Amino acid sequence: MKRILAFDFGASSGRAILGTFDGQTIALEEIHRFSNDPVLLGGTFYWDVLRLFHEIKQGILKAKQAGGFDAIGIDTWGVDFGLLDRDGRLLENPVHYRDARNVGMIEKAAERISKDKMYDITGIQFMEFNTVFQLLSLKLNRPELLDRAETLLFMPDLLGYFLTGKKAGEYSIATTSQLVDIRTREWSREMAQALDLPLDILPPITASGSVLGPLSDELCKELGVKPVNVISVCGHDTQSAVTAVPSKAKDFAFISCGTWSLFGTELEEPIVNETSKAFNVTNEGGYGYSTAFLKNICGLWLIQESRRQWKREGSDYSYAELEKLAVASRPFQCFIDPDAPDFVAPGDMPGRIREFCRRTGQYVPETVGEVVRCIYESLALKYRHVFNGLQNCTGKRYAHINVVGGGTKDGLLCGMTASACNVRVYAGPIEATVLGNIAVQLLSLGELKDIAEARRVIARGENLKVFDPADPAVWDEAYEAYLKII
Repeated sequence: MKRILAFDFGASSGRAILGTFDGQTIALEEIHRFSNDPVLLGGTFYWDVLRLFHEIKQGILKAKQAGGFDAIGIDTWGVDFGLLDRDGRLLENPVHYRDARNVGMIEKAAERISKDKMYDITGIQFMEFNTVFQLLSLKLNRPELLDRAETLLFMPDLLGYFLTGKKAGEYSIATTSQLVDIRTREWSREMAQALDLPLDILPPITASGSVLGPLSDELCKELGVKPVNVISVCGHDTQSAVTAVPSKAKDFAFISCGTWSLFGTELEEPIVNETSKAFNVTNEGGYGYSTAFLKNICGLWLIQESRRQWKREGSDYSYAELEKLAVASRPFQCFIDPDAPDFVAPGDMPGRIREFCRRTGQYVPETVGEVVRCIYESLALKYRHVFNGLQNCTGKRYAHINVVGGGTKDGLLCGMTASACNVRVYAGPIEATVLGNIAVQLLSLGELKDIAEARRVIARGENLKVFDPADPAVWDEAYEAYLKII
């Protein structure tokens, strides 16, 4: 019996989960949940990283009280980082990827090295908050901060450093930076030199599943725990989720559905060519140096931020209530491009959706249900667009889609996805990211043989929901209308 402690940080909350492995299945127990509230101060959007580390310590204490644990792993969102000085002290709180400092940085970078060249080296989708563009913003606007920096650590590695005092750059989270040469799996000197970025502050890249080190003596004394090892799991939460996709097929399509929707497939080698470049698809590193060939799509953020706006206006809808209002609304009245720049920043999301529809000459949704229905249908049709593109890039056809993560609780979206893509959808597990985190720890401990066995163990413990397509002709017609506005 192995007891594994997994910390899973999302963009709005975090959890500490105890996973118990009996040799056959993994049982999960959530022992600590907390909010992850970014802070706007002086015009900059920060992560409250010290509060997050406090919550990690609370999770460790609760895990000790629940019977102890054999290892710890941490996964988080991608691209963001902290900077340490020569004494290992944090220079300032990490800045949120939605901060305005990133605006226009892709264009600034392209003045120094072409976008074609950047993609050829890294194979990474262009998004203005990628680490490389955040660093360019610092180089142009706050060079003194980079001059003081001795080490850059990505969020899961930074939190691991706080636990152990050891510095490393786990492979999956490193690739989100758009600074890794996807072929050599090392930092790209060519990228760093072209953009005049300090390559020496980047940590050594280590394989997913490497042991970072034991809990520090100071922390063990403070919390009264044993010095168990912290394992560098797939630190990017997307890659933890991919590790847990319960597919028996070698070739499978997946959607990791949450605040973001990550739609892709797993490959042994990256695909970097004119087709993938034109489609702006990414090659992220995964467990065992696999490649997650995927597209980042704005996901349930649209629903989450709309709900926050309605709450500010005095209407506190539950997600279940929003789904019911959407079901009761007329279908296919209007669509948005979920990835339009209009929808990146926090704020009045329903108002922006109405403005997008007005600007594109469509019906303007007025009611709450109409706005939510517009979001769901637009996401499903975006999935179809990406599904077609992935199949075109890989030359493969996928008979079904595995949807994992929090979005699997959303039966309406899963059903629409099946209909829009005209394939069966298997939904589950909900806790894919945590299960992937735990599975990599078990692999590191020698409790599981390989990734195939890990996926069999995860599948054994899940009851997947099945959604079959309906009304394909109606969705075909809606897709033709959708293509006109993206």
